[in-house]
Amino acid sequence: MAPARIVVLISGTGSNLAALLAAQQERECPFEIVGVIADRAASGLAHAQSAGVPTAVVRKGDHPDRAAWDEALAREVAALSPDLVVLAGFMKLIGPPLLESRPGRIINTHPALLPSFPGAHGVRDALAHGVKVSGASVIEVDPGVDTGRILAQRAVDVLPEDTEETLHERIKVVEREMLVDVVRELSRTLAS
Repeated sequence: MAPARIVVLISGTGSNLAALLAAQQERECPFEIVGVIADRAASGLAHAQSAGVPTAVVRKGDHPDRAAWDEALAREVAALSPDLVVLAGFMKLIGPPLLESRPGRIINTHPALLPSFPGAHGVRDALAHGVKVSGASVIEVDPGVDTGRILAQRAVDVLPEDTEETLHERIKVVEREMLVDVVRELSRTLAS
């Protein structure tokens, strides 16, 4: 059985991408990362380049408007014929062209236990609210902001001395493990 074809979208350092690339090296891995796309010259692209995975950058500023960028991103993804698109620290909302071309086949991670604390500042918002438990979620992407169907969640205790940085680092550890587990599971489902 051929492995599921995965395209990963990133915006930053690519720690989730690195975890997926490491898992891909395991025996009988059910997925293969066939391309990595960033919305900027993200340092995380180096992980893909080191692994020999094709990369591309689709900058919003290189297009006349958001709609043109949405179309360009959808074309770049489509050219790789993925079975699943993984947003791994991709800090832009996905527009209709990509969403409509891959319904139910785009997932995202979020550093909070959704539906609580959606948006770009989930960790900061959770700390400000005084929660005792936070965590990470993997969701199916829909047109909303972190409103998609929850596929998996893992909890992380909030320690009295936590700062946004220390809590976020602990959340990232469970987020990476959970993302790899979800991608493995979905890849097996796609292959059957």
